[in-house]
Amino acid sequence: MILVNIDHIPGMKVEKVMGIAKGSTVHSKHIGKDIMAGLKTLVGGEIDEYTQMLDEARKVAISRMVKDAEEQGANAVLNIRFSSASVMQSAAEIMAFGTAVYVTEEK
Repeated sequence: MILVNIDHIPGMKVEKVMGIAKGSTVHSKHIGKDIMAGLKTLVGGEIDEYTQMLDEARKVAISRMVKDAEEQGANAVLNIRFSSASVMQSAAEIMAFGTAVYVTEEK
């Protein structure tokens, strides 16, 4: 599966547009890590617990988007974008989406 955040793949021709491919997940940290993250906000700096949580969530969302694209018969996803939203305190939704396409090499 080819994944790009541009509208074309150099050297490849889009043969068929399948539709929108999407994947999402909602992640949160357990109360212990949430308390530690809260304490870090008092001193400032990067909150590693949330950085790690969001990185894991992006990987899950991408994996689900790829599965959705494959189920549509695509071998690439163009214009990949990410969206995030706070669902509740300490929980975030991450969505990955793009255009599922079938591409071949240009001749």
